[in-house]
Amino acid sequence: MTLQDWKNSGTYFEYQNKYSVFYKESGSGEPLILIHGFPTSSWDWSKIWSSLSAKYQLYAIDMMGYGFSSKPKDFKYTISAQVDLWETYLRKRGVFSFHIIAHDYGDTVVQEMLARHKENSEYEFGIKSVCFLNGGMFPETNFPTLTQKMLLTPFGEILKHFMGRDTLAKNFKKIFGKNTQASEQEIDQFWQGIAHNSGKDVIPKLIKYLKERDTHKIRWREAIQYTDMPKRLIDGGVDPISGKHMAEFYKEIVPNADVIILDEIGHYPQTEAPETVLSHYYEFRNQL
Repeated sequence: MTLQDWKNSGTYFEYQNKYSVFYKESGSGEPLILIHGFPTSSWDWSKIWSSLSAKYQLYAIDMMGYGFSSKPKDFKYTISAQVDLWETYLRKRGVFSFHIIAHDYGDTVVQEMLARHKENSEYEFGIKSVCFLNGGMFPETNFPTLTQKMLLTPFGEILKHFMGRDTLAKNFKKIFGKNTQASEQEIDQFWQGIAHNSGKDVIPKLIKYLKERDTHKIRWREAIQYTDMPKRLIDGGVDPISGKHMAEFYKEIVPNADVIILDEIGHYPQTEAPETVLSHYYEFRNQL
């Protein structure tokens, strides 16, 4: 499904009476929410969407600052704010119990959800299971790219003006598997989603979530360790950001860790090896 097809098959809702948030839904069965990563959008799920929607009722949004949703310069782009957005959306849709698949930035969004669940016995949302894909859930094992590091500095506001489709292509080449590189057309569409609605302007604000991971390091780690819903990590092992090294750390600290390592896959397993991800996800769900 092309990015334009994805956009055409979704719609929008108004958030806080001033922002436009893109969302897409389809399927039937148990609710499954899909939470995308940085710096892309819900289109990341396009290769596995059709198969999943044959089994589950799917819900996805472009979070604030991403994809086709609003990208205001004055919004406080925190992980907590993105969870607030998800909660508002789910209330509007009447969805209070669901399964989750998350990737990258989305993993950290889920960690905040799990922390709220852990800390509040009356938390209104029931998380039935979580499947994590590659993400820097633990600062000790997260190795950002040079571009990401520079965006975190005061030079980020200058650097954003020089970022373009070629910058993304260079970075993606490093983090995808050797034999599962994104096509030129995919790079074009990833970039279109990022650049839509002056998206470059908010990238330095969005990436500050990396600093939040340090601030909330223990809280977010314990959210995975000490919540009892089933969890599986499906990890592209050759990802230099959050590959096998992160998966091995996850095994060490998470009780009864359920981890699948895809040895030749990089940072975007759902794009690089969609059928393999689906196979491992269905196996996980069949065990519940």
